Amino acid sequence: MSTAGWGECNLQECSVKQSIFQYRPYLAASAVFITLFGISGAVHLFQGIWSKQRTFAILMLLGCICEMIGYGGRIIMYNDPWSFNGFIMQIVCITIAPVFMTAAIYVTLYRSILQLSPSSASFKPALYYQIFIPCDIISLVLQAVGGAMSSQSNGSSQAGVNIGLAGLAFQVFTLLVFIALAVQYGFRYQKDRRSGRVKSSGLDSRFKVFLLCLSISLVLIFIRCVYRIYELSDGYGGPALHDQGLFIALESW
Repeated sequence: MSTAGWGECNLQECSVKQSIFQYRPYLAASAVFITLFGISGAVHLFQGIWSKQRTFAILMLLGCICEMIGYGGRIIMYNDPWSFNGFIMQIVCITIAPVFMTAAIYVTLYRSILQLSPSSASFKPALYYQIFIPCDIISLVLQAVGGAMSSQSNGSSQAGVNIGLAGLAFQVFTLLVFIALAVQYGFRYQKDRRSGRVKSSGLDSRFKVFLLCLSISLVLIFIRCVYRIYELSDGYGGPALHDQGLFIALESW
């Protein structure tokens, strides 16, 4: 069964199997995620203002807003699986949302290092965000270009798929390197603290919980990006793109 182009079909005249996703996005799931990301964005904004961490709060809020717009696009595609606007809202906003969130994590690790022990870092702490944020921007541009080419061709442009995959692969590589450096810093900090080179009695409970949550968030974003590579590995006609359950399970973190 061939895929119909944008605006060429409706649910009364065509089977949903002829749409690019080959399914109608779950309305309830999209509404739930819009609500959850809205609450998360509001909480991060409040915490950022209260704790004077405005950069972190703004970046997280932007990520949450992108997620909400993206799931709004899925609601549009529930009513019209051939909606070009709905597809663009989803493919662009849900794709770029993690970039803002990882940028917030990069900045937060830098500030955490300044608080704990700058001397335990292998290099200038500011490089944790001065290097990795531009890397995320590069991956974002590649994914945006690939998504634009795919949307214009109704998902048939292999070049668009390849460019998008290159952006995703670069993002995963960047995250992997960042995680490795963050873990290395953790070991160096503990070693310096035990040897007495760091004047610290250890981390307080609140800061430990914060670092744990930050670490879990980073791992989940990494898994999400790896999933997106799998999702597009066979292009827009592959089975992974048509598996809504897997999308909800792995893309919504």
